[in-house]
Amino acid sequence: MHWDDLRVFLAVAREGSISGGAKRLNVQHSTVSRRIKSLEAQLGTTLFERKKSGFELSEAGKELAFSAERIEREVLGLEGTLSNHDDTAAGELTVAAINNMASTILLPIFARFSRAQPEIRLHVQVSNKYVSLAERQADIAIRLTNTPPETLVGKRLTTVASTVYGSRRYIASLAEGAAPKWLGIECCAFHRSWTEEACPDHDHRFYVDDTLLTLAALKQDLGLAYLPCFMGDSEDTLQRHCPPNSAHDLGLWMLYHADLKQNRRVQLFRDHMVHEICELRNLFAGGQNGPS
Repeated sequence: MHWDDLRVFLAVAREGSISGGAKRLNVQHSTVSRRIKSLEAQLGTTLFERKKSGFELSEAGKELAFSAERIEREVLGLEGTLSNHDDTAAGELTVAAINNMASTILLPIFARFSRAQPEIRLHVQVSNKYVSLAERQADIAIRLTNTPPETLVGKRLTTVASTVYGSRRYIASLAEGAAPKWLGIECCAFHRSWTEEACPDHDHRFYVDDTLLTLAALKQDLGLAYLPCFMGDSEDTLQRHCPPNSAHDLGLWMLYHADLKQNRRVQLFRDHMVHEICELRNLFAGGQNGPS
């Protein structure tokens, strides 16, 4: 039995499907299916019960999952320990970042890091969902939160303010007496809850599930919506509907597993981010460095 087989098995067990496991591991669906069938044949037992709702662990599968997770902790713990002894500024570094940041304000910062550290192969993953650092889905996660997981270590880089934006034309129409309309927001729990508070009747004509889509919809005069100030203030066709409310402030965190605390590549990236974000704190905090 190989550790790679157990990694595939755990991915399918956690996602509940072959396709979910393949996406989690970033490999082909057919590869995961073949590996699971091979592992079942090797062990002479069925590990999953195929149901309409997805793959569920059989009794044998549950026993294997218990053992495989213990092996996983040992393997990843060893990898982390060895990584802490790696003091070279060379090798791979995987960073998971939020879509609206990775493709806008953070990309130049990542580019400057890559130029400054040409021996580090930087992998940027866009993910607005939970990424397991303990399973090494990424080395570092950049996240907006006021409650970072206690199991991780990291650095609070800055405060990110948000407020309500609309296009300049739409804001002008409100000043002339038009009734405000709100976009239906489904991109994250923060913006969704703030929108529900501002528009409790849920009278939405247009829905979006991504912050970049929110920005594009606002530019089409489709109504009002919450945006982080670093996005809204940097778009000259948009205008604030009201000042930022400190109740909507979020911390921008760089998080990583404790096993990687002494890793040289992680340290270099952390120091780079701290320096770069410091230069942009006013924009992140809603100080309107960009167009108002």
